[in-house]
Amino acid sequence: MITIRSATFAHLDDLVPLVDGYRRFYRQSSDVDGARRFMQERFSRGDAHVLLALDDDDHAIGFAQLFPVPSTTSLSSRWILNDLFVMPDARRQGAGSALLEAARELALAHEVPQLMLRTQVDNETAKARYHALGWQRDQAFDTYLLTI
Repeated sequence: MITIRSATFAHLDDLVPLVDGYRRFYRQSSDVDGARRFMQERFSRGDAHVLLALDDDDHAIGFAQLFPVPSTTSLSSRWILNDLFVMPDARRQGAGSALLEAARELALAHEVPQLMLRTQVDNETAKARYHALGWQRDQAFDTYLLTI
């Protein structure tokens, strides 16, 4: 059975390999020290909500990270589910779905009216899961990036 917890600074050692794995999934080079610094900064600033997925043996197998952003159009805040990752050997056991459901419940508890996420165009497995859990693809807006 998968257990989902809100992560704290005490979970840093569990999160670092997950964050590094997430980065490698997106074709970034491994940077364990950088992942540690990044997550330390999240906890010290308190600017993210981090969820941790644990297996039956209480080993960390996945995480999700949500960032609040103000929305002028809705005159409220929405959260971006910026990161979602499950270790390859733990996939297809429900951890990703449990993290997505926990993110929904956390947003509901904080009275956040909308969650957003992005995924790679070719990530068909993730997109199928999102659709199955009620997420809808945004048909109104395209995403543009400017590298500085």
